[in-house]
Amino acid sequence: MRTIDALPSLGTQDSKRLDELEQHCLEESSKFIGYPCNAIYDYSQLFRFLRFSVNNIGDPFLPSNYHINSLEFEREVLKIFRELTEAPEDSFWGYVTNGGTEGNMYGLFLARELHPEGIVYYSEDTHYSVNKIMRVLNVRNIMIRSNPDGTMDLEDLRESINIHRDVPAIVNANIGTTMKGAIDDLAGIHEIIEDLAIQQYYIHADAALSGMILPFVDDPQPWNFKSGIDSISISGHKMVGSPIPCGVAVAKKSNVDRIARSVEYVGTLDTTMTGSRNGITPLFLWYAFRSRGMDGYRQTVRNCLQMADYTIEKLQSIGRDAWRNKNSVTVVFPRPSMEIISRWQIAAHHEVAHIITMPHVTTELVDRVVEDIRKDSEKAPNGGK
Repeated sequence: MRTIDALPSLGTQDSKRLDELEQHCLEESSKFIGYPCNAIYDYSQLFRFLRFSVNNIGDPFLPSNYHINSLEFEREVLKIFRELTEAPEDSFWGYVTNGGTEGNMYGLFLARELHPEGIVYYSEDTHYSVNKIMRVLNVRNIMIRSNPDGTMDLEDLRESINIHRDVPAIVNANIGTTMKGAIDDLAGIHEIIEDLAIQQYYIHADAALSGMILPFVDDPQPWNFKSGIDSISISGHKMVGSPIPCGVAVAKKSNVDRIARSVEYVGTLDTTMTGSRNGITPLFLWYAFRSRGMDGYRQTVRNCLQMADYTIEKLQSIGRDAWRNKNSVTVVFPRPSMEIISRWQIAAHHEVAHIITMPHVTTELVDRVVEDIRKDSEKAPNGGK
């Protein structure tokens, strides 16, 4: 009779390498201010589930032949996001993804399946994943100009759709752009579609970060299903916080039903972008919502927005033209030196950079960054302006 082999252990050198990696992560986490990841969380109560091969294969709303899953918890997470995004209760579907890129791919995949001849319109401030996704999906696409604040130029959109008004319009709307936190004008997009009498269209919303901000502010811009979108992608490792990248894709079930395929050997429907899916990240998201609650996230968002205003004041006090879009925690300012960018892990693109005031960003951390920028600029011509 075969017995289970004893698990091997690491040698001294390999164990030392892991210790060094841990120390590296600790040091770099103390200088993490340019990317939208919440670094405050404690999922230690869930570590016990790492002993199991938790796999949420297939449709989260259906059982499968693979029983080691967290589908029940995933459905509870999705119910929360249905409420946050005001998705139609009678035609709602979604799943926990590996992150915003997969959510964008899913939305645009649905759009292509519904409108194979359609053209995707997206702004030049759109996340780089969207251009890559369109190459993978092999869909026609047109890049639209952006306004200085990062929003889509609606006049350019109108002209482009008008030229191709006999073709279904697929619009990728940014609900918080990567560099400037800009939110595209959904009401304006719908007005263009109506004015040009476009009968076949689809609107996907990339709400990677702002999808967990706008539900908790007093005066949100139009952004969700109530505002006329067909699908949305929201990240989980950003405002919620997770050690593993994750997110959710939410769509209208009536559209998803058209692409569903039955897979006999797993005993469920294939409705997601991938086959095997992470069953641990739904637990992270479930735990975060259950432990913090909606009031907790409302306070967190309020604190982050206040910290963004503090950051703007500090940067302006040293002569930097800092600003943010409405309801955004992304503080935009002129690009600093590469030394500063590398030291503080600041994202930069062309002439601008940004600091994102996530929950772990404190006044002390902002003060240190701004002081470093001030000192560094003294070494540069014209004060680094």
